[in-house]
Amino acid sequence: MKKQKERKTIQQWLLIGISMLFFVVMLVFPLIEVLYRSLKEGFEIYINAITAQNTLSALRVTLIAAVVAVAVSTFFGLCASWLLTKFEFRGKQALSTLIDIPFSISPVIAGLAYIMTFGRMGWALPFVEWVNDLFGTDISLVFSVPGVVLATIFVTLPFVSRELIPVMQAQGTAEEEAAAMMGAKGFTIFRRVTFPHIRWGLLYGIILCAARAFGEFGAVYAVSKARGKTFTLPLEIDALYMAGSADSITQAFAVSSLLVLLAVVLLILKQLVEYRGKREQ
Repeated sequence: MKKQKERKTIQQWLLIGISMLFFVVMLVFPLIEVLYRSLKEGFEIYINAITAQNTLSALRVTLIAAVVAVAVSTFFGLCASWLLTKFEFRGKQALSTLIDIPFSISPVIAGLAYIMTFGRMGWALPFVEWVNDLFGTDISLVFSVPGVVLATIFVTLPFVSRELIPVMQAQGTAEEEAAAMMGAKGFTIFRRVTFPHIRWGLLYGIILCAARAFGEFGAVYAVSKARGKTFTLPLEIDALYMAGSADSITQAFAVSSLLVLLAVVLLILKQLVEYRGKREQ
């Protein structure tokens, strides 16, 4: 019995050691290297890099795309989760499968699909032009900020719903049905009965959605071609690094540090949400 206990302890510490080694080598060291290289040439050069016009433009586009994508994905996720868990209808399984399409399709393909739909040869271009003529606007859905937003929405769409569906399924429908029998309306039922059970899952899904939006590259790359206008931070980092000069590579690491800092903030928020959720349970 004692030997068996010792063997389990050894196995436990061995697994912990392997996990920590993998974590340090694959995650911690690369992030430290990014921060080191971003500050290697001095703090002044670092500040100049992150305050450059192209960097600020990329940060602005990234924030716009992330905020809009999170808002749309949150609204869609709430509606889809409510529909799939609280109602029975034909095509329910098909809808659940369609929600997972962004997980299974390469983001680059999604970007190309938007180009073929709304681009110069796209079948939806006449409708876009009709809307522009009607309202006197000049909206373009490819190679523009709206195109970047659409691509970001595509890749982030399933995150909120996939976090909420298991929570709502575990909750069941008994409490909502009881509230409805007592005369409560739809929004009141959601606000007073459903939301308290799903709020931490909702926040967790929003954080994951934001993290995905900040780091998206493939789909955005396909619909964004103008540096300083429609580039996001990942695209600006790629452009700086591919320039090949020592200064541009240093600038690429400096801009990368912004994404690292955003990732750290989101990670802290994620841990806080998990802690609060477990504490309430």
